[in-house]
Amino acid sequence: MTAGEMVAASVPMVRTLNLEFLESTAERAVVRMPDQAGFHNHLGGPHAGAMFTLAESASGAIVMAAFGDQLTRAVPLAVNAEIAYKKLAMGEVTATATLGRPVADVVAELDAGERPEFPVDIRIQRADGGVTGEMTVLWTLRPRA
Repeated sequence: MTAGEMVAASVPMVRTLNLEFLESTAERAVVRMPDQAGFHNHLGGPHAGAMFTLAESASGAIVMAAFGDQLTRAVPLAVNAEIAYKKLAMGEVTATATLGRPVADVVAELDAGERPEFPVDIRIQRADGGVTGEMTVLWTLRPRA
């Protein structure tokens, strides 16, 4: 099972929005949301909440790809998220997530008994390449008791 499939299986909202995981590796996750009238805002594009969920789901996919092998000893949790809506989004949109710290550094902190935090940066784009939003999610790996 890929990291994207793991996120889709465990987060019902991902399935509700019909998100498609195009890539999910420790280096990059790419998730697409099709154009769906049921999730439009008053301007006819994807609702801000749907775009937030798209971007957060891309961040979850990269976290699972990078740290899925740590799940027996730590729980990944989103700590904080900031989103900036840059341009009007219309049609399908795609979120591309990248990890803000090296995986080895985060795992080393976990090995040292710490609760590491790390950012995931996400860019949301229209099909024409226009960047409609940027988001950063701060994640942690909470050690299991």
